[in-house]
Amino acid sequence: MLLDNWLFVGLLVIVAAGIPAIVLVIARLLAPRKPNDAKLDTYECGMETVGDTWVQFKVQYYIYALVFLVFDVEIIFLYPWAVAFDHLDLLGVIAGVLFIFLLGDGLLYAWRKGALKWN
Repeated sequence: MLLDNWLFVGLLVIVAAGIPAIVLVIARLLAPRKPNDAKLDTYECGMETVGDTWVQFKVQYYIYALVFLVFDVEIIFLYPWAVAFDHLDLLGVIAGVLFIFLLGDGLLYAWRKGALKWN
């Protein structure tokens, strides 16, 4: 029984890796290969690009995005935990509380380092 489950997981991993690989190979074979200046030009919103196309963003934008992602993932993990809270044993409750504590500790660390200050 256990071997059947692992066989299913292995098959799923092979299919999950194989389908995108096959699609990429087919797309590479069927892609047109006639580059010209218009195709290689930087395209932005249907208008000609004015100025430098490589604009540097502040690192703070990425930090905000990462903090948002962390708490978004936290909600995804905590929702099933909260729904099944009545049926959890002590180990399940401790695991959830530890997860919340670690995320809060990360937020406190970022806050103390000044990574969340907007200038």
